[in-house]
Amino acid sequence: MDALRAAVPYAAYGFVSLVGLTARLKVEGEEHLQEAKKGGAFIYAFWHQRQVFFTWTHRDVGATVLVSRSKDGELIARTMELSRIASARGSSSRGGVAATKELLDLLASGKTVGITPDGPKGPARQVKPGVLALARLSGAPILPLSCATSRRVVFEKSWDKFHVPLPFSRAAVVHAPLLRVGAGDSDETAARELKARLDAATERADALVS
Repeated sequence: MDALRAAVPYAAYGFVSLVGLTARLKVEGEEHLQEAKKGGAFIYAFWHQRQVFFTWTHRDVGATVLVSRSKDGELIARTMELSRIASARGSSSRGGVAATKELLDLLASGKTVGITPDGPKGPARQVKPGVLALARLSGAPILPLSCATSRRVVFEKSWDKFHVPLPFSRAAVVHAPLLRVGAGDSDETAARELKARLDAATERADALVS
């Protein structure tokens, strides 16, 4: 069983590579990405449901993504490592303070980080306060983005109806306008706005591959 688990990241890496190599990709909202890059450090935010395809589209971009300390999180982190994406390990229940400090240090040094605002356990498409606190403390803007593929497996019984893309898909990545969270801004208002931008990007990505 240990040997099987050890092989999973390699299999996942190979499968996602096949998906990416055979995808017909469209990208929208690149002006928002360029705006984020001009300012230095920024925070990618994307729904947990859509994270798999980003391990192809965001290889070698120099981002560090928050990943839980669960057993499943370990498999995700190893797959990301093969994809040349770094991970910071932690969540609200385990290692959250240390992971937040690591992400803040990365942002302070001009690095990019990534977070699933509804992960690792949901509720689906509900923004938790962690990403807002990170943006407020660091001063870095949040870049909401989403993706979609025309061919995919949907795990209907998972909490977020998790998507696994399939090869030979039409694919899309959509960036939404940047969101900044100031010291005096309401968490409720910022969470509502981030959710709206993420949902709009997701709907647009779905439309592009339909």
